[in-house]
Amino acid sequence: MNRFVLAGTGSGVGKTTYTIGIMRALMKRGLTVQGFKCGPDYIDPTFHTAVTKRPSRNIDSFMMSNEIVRSIVARASHKADVAIIEGVMGLYDGKSPLSNEGSAAHISEITESPVILIVNGASMARSVAAVVKGFQMLDDNCNIVGVLCNQLGSKSHFEIVKTAIEKECGIPVIGYLQKGAVAPMPSRHLGLIPAVERGDLDSYFERLAEAIEETVDIELLLKITDANSIDMSTSIFDVQQERKGVHIAVAKDSAFNFYYEENFELLRAYGAILHFFSPLKNEEVPKIAQGLYIGGGFPEEFAASLAENEVSKQSIRSAIESGLPTLAECGGFMYLTEEIIDRSGKTYPMVGMIRGRVRMQEKLAALGYREISGVDGNFLIGKGDRAKGHEFHYSQFEGEYRSPAYVNKSRFRTQHEGYLHKNLVAGYTHFHFASNPELVENWLNTALSIVE
Repeated sequence: MNRFVLAGTGSGVGKTTYTIGIMRALMKRGLTVQGFKCGPDYIDPTFHTAVTKRPSRNIDSFMMSNEIVRSIVARASHKADVAIIEGVMGLYDGKSPLSNEGSAAHISEITESPVILIVNGASMARSVAAVVKGFQMLDDNCNIVGVLCNQLGSKSHFEIVKTAIEKECGIPVIGYLQKGAVAPMPSRHLGLIPAVERGDLDSYFERLAEAIEETVDIELLLKITDANSIDMSTSIFDVQQERKGVHIAVAKDSAFNFYYEENFELLRAYGAILHFFSPLKNEEVPKIAQGLYIGGGFPEEFAASLAENEVSKQSIRSAIESGLPTLAECGGFMYLTEEIIDRSGKTYPMVGMIRGRVRMQEKLAALGYREISGVDGNFLIGKGDRAKGHEFHYSQFEGEYRSPAYVNKSRFRTQHEGYLHKNLVAGYTHFHFASNPELVENWLNTALSIVE
């Protein structure tokens, strides 16, 4: 099959624009395309999924082992003709300035995928070759096989850049996008995802594909990105379990949709049956539920509706008070507090299970990987257990973590965080279950023990 990493020299160079356009162009040729995203981002996979009609997967060499990364890529690529892995930041940007861990370069090495490097060539000619050459020389293990240019001034500008890169770097320049050839990507604000899911951006995706087809050699792209299939001896998803029929309710709608697809896959692999419901539609927690999962999202964008939906709020309160093992992450945590205060200062009453409130702000409050350690009484991640995750939010919790749910270690600090009450585990961190599948076992075993 074809498999490649679309990486950039830095953020904002056009990775998502090229990824979506190439995906759509390949699908117009009748090919089945599978998308992946390096790192923990939720928004770009939503674009991929909307275009390819296949769930896009996050792959991350910090939050999961090399074997799990390979397993996810191999499983998700089944029956696909082309797998496209969109990079994160610059090609070599990851967890540390001294290694490739967590970077697109590391993912390319783990998955044995060639790299197409995207370069912003605005206001440069031969100098673009120096940029590409530098990326080639930094790491011999990174297999850069071709270049795409962005923001060029004209076709003749492309010919100059192409000639310089191919002579000095020995790899083909397979195409370009001229400045102004496509409208900018819509702002990646959180409210964008419902528009994507409604299909509002389908015409935009089509225009991207048309622009790509005019100036990118798709056949050459396919020729230079042949990749071997990934060998898998074992997989954490291939679990032989006696545990069957554990019913987990999942809040999933436009307000709560930040979930790693592999978290669902692991829950199912260990015996869970997932039941999706919508707090935004004022739906109750399904009566059959033995556990509850309220993921991240942007409840602040829908705070007025969520505040009015008393049926759903009361149902969630009752489920948690009855001891249903519940995980609430980021947006789910915000929803369980007493109120959300938006950026204009308006207050909206929420579920009220957590004493305190959440205040939205313009400035980013937290961003980065987290190493998570459990505490006594936490059904999901107990004392001595470890997991990894990610945190990203623009709000601040105003209250006191009287009973913290876990210990969070970031690059700069280690501290107790989250909220623990009965079988409720809530906090800003998004857990990735592939970092420790025992969390899934803990959750389902707790659900079964309550029923028994």
